[in-house]
Amino acid sequence: MFVGYSVTGRERDNFIEEIEMFNHQNKQISWKKEGLAGLIGYFTTVYIVAVNSQILESAGLPLESGMVATILASAIGCLIMAIYADAPMVLIPGMGVNALFAYSIVEGTGMDFKEGLAVVIVASLIFLITAFTRLGDWLKHAIPSSLKHAITVGLGLFLTLIGLEKGGLVVKGEHSLITLGSPSSMMVITSIVTLFIGIFLFTRNVPGNFLVTMIAGTILAHFTGLLDEPGKGISISEQSWVFMPDFSSIGQFEFWMAVFPLAIVLIFENMGLIHGQLDMLNQENKFKRSYQATAFSALTTGFLGTSPTVSSAESAAVIASGGKTGKSALTMAVLFLGTLFFIPWISMVPSTAIAPILIIVGSLMVQNIKEIPFDQLSEAMPAFLIIVMIPFTYSIADGMAFGFIAYPIVKFAIGKQRELSTPVVLIAMVFLIEFIMRSLGH
Repeated sequence: MFVGYSVTGRERDNFIEEIEMFNHQNKQISWKKEGLAGLIGYFTTVYIVAVNSQILESAGLPLESGMVATILASAIGCLIMAIYADAPMVLIPGMGVNALFAYSIVEGTGMDFKEGLAVVIVASLIFLITAFTRLGDWLKHAIPSSLKHAITVGLGLFLTLIGLEKGGLVVKGEHSLITLGSPSSMMVITSIVTLFIGIFLFTRNVPGNFLVTMIAGTILAHFTGLLDEPGKGISISEQSWVFMPDFSSIGQFEFWMAVFPLAIVLIFENMGLIHGQLDMLNQENKFKRSYQATAFSALTTGFLGTSPTVSSAESAAVIASGGKTGKSALTMAVLFLGTLFFIPWISMVPSTAIAPILIIVGSLMVQNIKEIPFDQLSEAMPAFLIIVMIPFTYSIADGMAFGFIAYPIVKFAIGKQRELSTPVVLIAMVFLIEFIMRSLGH
């Protein structure tokens, strides 16, 4: 305690003024740093507008409508993350998840696009329930890590196969299922050159490497005669901004067999991504609200016309650039909305510029294979079946089914049935029943 010292009113006012000035300067620095991190995050992920819309086109949505859906889903997702969780994560339609939606749920089951959106909503509702209850933690510990990592690896191989097809690098063979595309084809040459550009930029860790790859591939396609004219853009009178999903198939077993794998992928992929990103920030206390924000965002996508959003792996770039709060996510939300004005030029991006990105993303997802204990047969065999059956059956759901059915069988065979959890056995039984019903023609 200091004795004999008193603070005058003038000194107190000066002290308060200095504190206010310091806080104001800190806020300015914070916004500048967070805004820059958000700008970097946007340029790192804006490639998704072109990539996701081409995948949605396979599900029956016009290309430019798919761009609008992707932009709105990304902007709203980032806004929810900013306001609800105050976290610097970017939410965009997930790579792998979009392939599951387009090629397994819509094309694979014969559903139309709006029925597929109904699947998205129901799967997202299940995701939302796990985010607000203890069910999420229960499932997290009940499903073996080997199967979760195998799903990611299988998705990576599947994306790689789609990329190879889009780039013309593999085609239907005359004496085999697939074969190498013609090396003399301009499409193949353009895809290969763009792929090498993408690999170089990615391994050099160039900021916005996917965006730069896409631009370089588009310019290259112009000189090789593969580039289309700019699109017409989006007219408010022509564009439907909100979709009404079709729930007419909700009473059918096939509908729920489409919901099932999508919900599993959403739950576990986001658990892993968000945990890793917040660990980088040393803000694990934000996990619950970030996980819930991601679930809310996924639910909105069913009404916007796209596959669910996830907390993108590129959020690491935002965090590494100094993003610590929702200000970065808010910046990205605004920038994504601004992308609506560039749709005519984005629609020009050819498949030869998209294919390399799919291949590189696939290679990143395959890296999870190192987490699978291949020295333990009871874990390795089911995981292997998931990995190979997803791309070879061209169905993520069927690939998952093979692995989940094999898991309890192998455990029983070697006398390790005590390691089985109830959810794994139930999931295996559901997949087995679906296979039996399909074999009987139902």
